[in-house]
Amino acid sequence: MKVMVADKAGACYGVERALELARRAAEKATSPVHTLGALIHNPAVVAELAREGVSAVDRPEDAEPGSVLVMRAHGVTPDIERRAADGGLVIVDATCPFVKKVHRAVELLSDEGYQVVVVGESGHPEVEGICGHAPEAVVVGSSAELESLEFGRRVGVVAQTTLERSVLRDVVSALVGRCGELRVIDTICEATRERQQAAAELAAASDVMIVVGGRSSANTRHLADVCARHCAVTHHVESAEELDSAWFEGARTVGITAGASTPAEQIEAVRSALA
Repeated sequence: MKVMVADKAGACYGVERALELARRAAEKATSPVHTLGALIHNPAVVAELAREGVSAVDRPEDAEPGSVLVMRAHGVTPDIERRAADGGLVIVDATCPFVKKVHRAVELLSDEGYQVVVVGESGHPEVEGICGHAPEAVVVGSSAELESLEFGRRVGVVAQTTLERSVLRDVVSALVGRCGELRVIDTICEATRERQQAAAELAAASDVMIVVGGRSSANTRHLADVCARHCAVTHHVESAEELDSAWFEGARTVGITAGASTPAEQIEAVRSALA
């Protein structure tokens, strides 16, 4: 059985930066260090951070005054930033720079009078953070969700950074003709596009496809969807322990890819187990 790993897979720049900032804060801090929610959507990494002294809190108010609060890679709302500052916390902003780009984009569109549409997963932390920068924005996960909405003359569109590009295209196409002016700011992360393309190519050449990453990770779930369209036998796992030998009976080629919140060592553990 041949085992191949996608050319583009695993932790992206934003995730690596967030982890580095959190660990550096833990090394230097003389007070408790917390992250606001899960720093990234990877249970194994979050557990590892906890062992290193970086614990998660749900709200800024849950952190002790004077402690360090690391803002998650997905970004937060301006209200949460204000509450953290008012609570006397030392803030470390680990928001992915590409997510910051979406924040600026929706602020720009809102300031210029556009009706803002965010294409993404409703309730996802990144999307909640984006909408905090344009409270009047509407969130849609597909073109079908546009049918029940009314639009004004000017509509501006952004996307969750980990969105499948085909979903954005469908929404934009469906908006054409429903407003007088349509402005689209493509905020899908380039790393996301590269991972999805590499995963699709490998899945098409594989008998079985394994996608490694947290089940709460939107970009990993999207990768699994991409792979499933090209390889009927696709499995999403969080760790090598979940692999089932029955999946690989008769398989000649097995492909592996991983979400942007999956460190290299987790990919290697799956590759090694398969080998």
